[in-house]
Amino acid sequence: MSITRRIFIRNGALAAVGTTALPGFLTRAAFGGADLGIRNKRLVVIFQRGAADGLNIVVPHGEASYYAMRPTINIPKKSVLDLDGFFGLHPAMASFEPLWKQKHLAIVHAAGSPDPTRSHFDAQDFMESGTPGVKVTDDGWLNRALRELPVVSEPAVSEKDKSAFRAIALGPSLPRILSGKEPAVAINNLNDFSVGGKNPNAAPMSNSFEAMYDHSVDTVLHGTGQETFDAVKALKVADPSRYTPAANANYPKGRFGDSLKQLAQLIKANLGVQVAFADIGGWDHHVNEGSTQGQIANVLGDFSQSISAFWTDLGDLGEDTVVVTMSEFGRTARENGNRGTDHGHANVMFVLGGPVKGGRVYGRWPGLDQSHLYEGRDLAVTTDFRMVLSEVISQYLGNKDLKTVFPGFEGQPAQFLKFLG
Repeated sequence: MSITRRIFIRNGALAAVGTTALPGFLTRAAFGGADLGIRNKRLVVIFQRGAADGLNIVVPHGEASYYAMRPTINIPKKSVLDLDGFFGLHPAMASFEPLWKQKHLAIVHAAGSPDPTRSHFDAQDFMESGTPGVKVTDDGWLNRALRELPVVSEPAVSEKDKSAFRAIALGPSLPRILSGKEPAVAINNLNDFSVGGKNPNAAPMSNSFEAMYDHSVDTVLHGTGQETFDAVKALKVADPSRYTPAANANYPKGRFGDSLKQLAQLIKANLGVQVAFADIGGWDHHVNEGSTQGQIANVLGDFSQSISAFWTDLGDLGEDTVVVTMSEFGRTARENGNRGTDHGHANVMFVLGGPVKGGRVYGRWPGLDQSHLYEGRDLAVTTDFRMVLSEVISQYLGNKDLKTVFPGFEGQPAQFLKFLG
């Protein structure tokens, strides 16, 4: 289809001038979408690679054992951003406070994978495949979740004409979680997005752990098909370099903030994004983790400020967006001899969005008494991460085929935490 007049979508987020041949999904976006009253529900998944310390992120400041186990790296009561009298946020996450008070942000504590592994690579693989303990799964749960989702588009659109941006990963290669039969693309930088492989202009990984993970991803996941060519064509028509975030959407400088800013741009351009994935590394704090300042404070500031800016940038589109965060496992309840923490078990998940019943910590808190610790050292898992994701996929996105999304998982809707309105 040729376009012979100037088109603007959402104040110029997408502009096409002259007689430019565009993919079908892009012309539909230009003439339809929000203007036709279509509600495109979106899920954004954020992975904290390296095993984040959930106990210093959402602090159980009402439990004396927490302070006894962490004499040098605890978050003092006077510094905790109190949430409900028992739990509180790390002070570096002040940008999350308004989201909590507005009841857009919910927290699930003591969540994680039931598999006992403390291997970063195995645990990340299980969290992304959605099959804990099973190493032969050949696709990711986020890709499988797409199979039964309704495609938001005009009637009688063919399967091959789905939006090239329906499933996207912000990064140099397609991650495990989005590998599978459904088309998905990886975008490292909108300004020099190209087909397949690694972008030579990509910023280096933040540390050796992230670099090791990146190189471990199978090269077959780097290849993409026609959907990528369509996406490249669309982005050449758009002008990513001229994008201006909404007022007060102050993204931190760096890879993660840039990723979420570009994701907001794609969503606001009305390009049919349904699921998206981004990750942030730097959580593996075996040595000198820090407390209110230091390593964990620095990465938490980047993490929370980027997500808050993304939420602000979306504006009213946030009403149709849910963001879920996850990490492969938590850290030990006790600090180690190097003023850090070692690989643990349960962790914390954040759920942010318009339909979220926020302002509450969900899940059963198992406690930090010695008798309640997993293997005598870790916070115990009381909420399977798949239960959290199942509720979002089923109740919000509308995919009821949870046995396909999470094969072997016996969780039932009656067990949902009910954090969605």
